[in-house]
Amino acid sequence: MSNCCKQPALGIDRRTALKGLATGVAALALPASNASASVWEAFFQKHFRELSKDELKQVLARLTKEYSQEFGKEVSVKATPAIEGVTYGYGLDLSRCIGCRRCVYGCVAENNQSRDPQIHWIRVLQLEQEKGTALEYAEHYYNPQTVPEEGHFYMPVQCQQCSNPPCTKVCPVQATWPEKDGIVVVDYNWCIGCRYCMAACPYGARHFNWGKANVPADELNPDTHYLGNRPRPIGVVEKCTFCIQRTREQPGRYPACEEICPVGARKFGNLNDPESEMRYLIENKRVFILKEELNTQPKFFYFYAT
Repeated sequence: MSNCCKQPALGIDRRTALKGLATGVAALALPASNASASVWEAFFQKHFRELSKDELKQVLARLTKEYSQEFGKEVSVKATPAIEGVTYGYGLDLSRCIGCRRCVYGCVAENNQSRDPQIHWIRVLQLEQEKGTALEYAEHYYNPQTVPEEGHFYMPVQCQQCSNPPCTKVCPVQATWPEKDGIVVVDYNWCIGCRYCMAACPYGARHFNWGKANVPADELNPDTHYLGNRPRPIGVVEKCTFCIQRTREQPGRYPACEEICPVGARKFGNLNDPESEMRYLIENKRVFILKEELNTQPKFFYFYAT
């Protein structure tokens, strides 16, 4: 492996640089117990990309035990790697979306997003047909009795999984990065909550967790991924990961938002496969890339089927 792949930036110690001595002093005051031992273990955990196979196995076992005890049900935490030869892409048919927001709440349920305060990884914008995709006229909080509302169309916005993501470049501790399959991920145990990535993201696709994820135990999705939908701690920035816990587990399985869409407006697939539906859409439909002029090179494509 070349030196460029062994960046000492993982050597920017998040605790020394940004958490300071106060955190360490507070940790020293913890009473000797299994709980405090777990806190120590989490605090001194290596960056995800530096963990050996055995170390990763221990981390997953610790988190599985902690979450299972916290929620009173069996929770699995996996770290399924990217599938070789796959680069995921997402398509959204603007001519079909009706603005029902089912994708928003399907995502909440699948990805264990906080209910109070609410965190939504997907935002649906209502736009006027006469003004087109002029985002300055977009309405986030539309609430008509029925949708679609006459004279309007809808544009869901979420993480665009950029190939040139500005959010990852500003992270001072490299807690976020793009994976081989194109999914931009976050190591929530490494994130320090500085919110630089939120400021850098031109799509408003990153969300700060002001409180520990408030998910009722009976609503928790127990099938989780370390880099995806596992319960997040307070004070981290979270985001869409194309339902990494689903799409990496079974080739051909779709994100929750795609499956729940009642009108088939959402598409998902492997951009490297010339026979995939995503490749067909990109090559044969009128494709629109959000804020294309910024050269973030999204893997999220808006298109018009009709």
